[in-house]
Amino acid sequence: MIQGGTGKLQKFFSKGKLLRYKRRETILRSGDSPQGVYFVNKGYIRLYSISESGEELTLIIFKPYDFFPMMWAINDTANENYLEAITDTQLYRSPRADFLHFLAFNSDVLLELTSHILIRMGGILKRMEHLAFGSASQKVASILMICAERFGEKKNNGAIINIPLTHKDVAMLVGMTRETVSIEIKKLERRGIIEYAGHSIFIKDIGKLQKESLLNN
Repeated sequence: MIQGGTGKLQKFFSKGKLLRYKRRETILRSGDSPQGVYFVNKGYIRLYSISESGEELTLIIFKPYDFFPMMWAINDTANENYLEAITDTQLYRSPRADFLHFLAFNSDVLLELTSHILIRMGGILKRMEHLAFGSASQKVASILMICAERFGEKKNNGAIINIPLTHKDVAMLVGMTRETVSIEIKKLERRGIIEYAGHSIFIKDIGKLQKESLLNN
């Protein structure tokens, strides 16, 4: 059991309804009214939008101990995005009223919740900057750096990104075509900076990848 505010959240949500979703299964669609607040117990989930032309842009990836949808839970804002399981996923769902009551009497959890939101906002702002500036190679290198920071497991001078990311997944994170992303990833592979280890991306040298990215400055 995780300690602190996250441990309290896990204990609270474990009393809720247990839900399981298969890889690539839709959890919520744009316009759906959520049936409660979700807590990620196992697996990874992406929140994404779809343009009028049908292009998808991944906005957030939720990992274990994250919870959603927070704008709806706190402000009763309508859900305008889609949520999909990236891997087989296990969630707990609690009624919104119970969640808000729990926060009202657990100030340490509320503080941790605020920290989560600010960290997530910082990540989104960083990605917005990368989407606006730089070359295709810099954008791909930057998003791999961000994923390593948030989901990576350190290994020697590198890191393994523990979510299975296809070229299409990376493309949806940076708002580029899959073909362009594939070209840039293959360049990084040929130069020995990254390699695929099963379904995971192994960054062999974080320092070299950082020099290729917009994070170098």
